[in-house]
Amino acid sequence: MNKPVGIFPTGVFYGKQTEKVYTNNMNFFARLIISAATLMLVTYIVPGITVDSFYTALVAALALGLLNAVVRPVLVILTLPITILTLGIFIFIINASLFLFVASFVDGFEVSGLVSALIGSILVSIISGIANKLS
Repeated sequence: MNKPVGIFPTGVFYGKQTEKVYTNNMNFFARLIISAATLMLVTYIVPGITVDSFYTALVAALALGLLNAVVRPVLVILTLPITILTLGIFIFIINASLFLFVASFVDGFEVSGLVSALIGSILVSIISGIANKLS
């Protein structure tokens, strides 16, 4: 029997399996840094969005990622009739609302209104998506 190579919160891994764990962690951190950099870029493009530092952008990107993974699917299901009636346009309002919500509790990340949040969330989605595909 092989010796354990590493003990992780998900269990004990032998051999090649640890490479997958390390790769997944590196992908997570790379995507987090890309999202934070995108957030910093959007502050220069969209008036009404300000970020004090790169650390604040990292915290905001992490919060946005968590909310998009946990809260957004619930909101999409709850607002499905409105989304169907508006032919999917209401999804943009959900994204902008989450963007505003993150700005309300992350110190140093400010969004002046719904229009700035709408434009900012669209740009963050597009730029982060392209950058993540390229990396």
